[in-house]
Amino acid sequence: MDLDTVSAEICRIGRSLFERGHVHATAGNISVKLEGDAGYVITPTDACLGFLEPDRLAWVGADGTQRRGDPASKTLALHRRIYASDAQARCVIHTHGTHLVALTLAGVWRSDDIVPPITPYYVMKVGHVPLVPYHRPGDPQVADRVATLIAEGIRTNRPIRAVMLDRLGPNVWHDTPARAMAVLEELEETARLWLLSGRSAAPLEEARIDELRAAFGARW
Repeated sequence: MDLDTVSAEICRIGRSLFERGHVHATAGNISVKLEGDAGYVITPTDACLGFLEPDRLAWVGADGTQRRGDPASKTLALHRRIYASDAQARCVIHTHGTHLVALTLAGVWRSDDIVPPITPYYVMKVGHVPLVPYHRPGDPQVADRVATLIAEGIRTNRPIRAVMLDRLGPNVWHDTPARAMAVLEELEETARLWLLSGRSAAPLEEARIDELRAAFGARW
């Protein structure tokens, strides 16, 4: 996609997330990696995702120098590290999802998997989601930690496409904005279901997960 198409798609995704309550106020950000060495498009700092304007999105070169638009989100460094660490990542979305943040306050399932594999679509569409300990918003240490988690996932054949920042929200990524949004939605819905179950729903049996691996190539 070219710059104009990418900008329009980011605005569409932002508006959709805002209108359905996945983001609020000026929380959250979206970026897309452009083809070749054209850089990135990312939402501006302190922008409301429901009211984005294509010409005001930040276009940032591959070297991190801003070329157009309002000042880039303070999470740009984290987004760039995700793209550098996962060659399949083309879009990164961060929100302050209500149920996911509530889950970190109540207590996640495990530090390497914030919720158990309680539904087949969670296993198929999301996969493992580790917890990143709390750091202030924009702390560069987070980028280092996420890059390490991505590398560990690749090394152990447990690749990830999402992490959960303690008390802040998820960062998810995929090869298109629409697929990244789908990962985000499935992750938030699974957190909601697990909280509604009183955090007591049993995980799928390993044999059922093996079926999903064999039939759908599930990354679990």
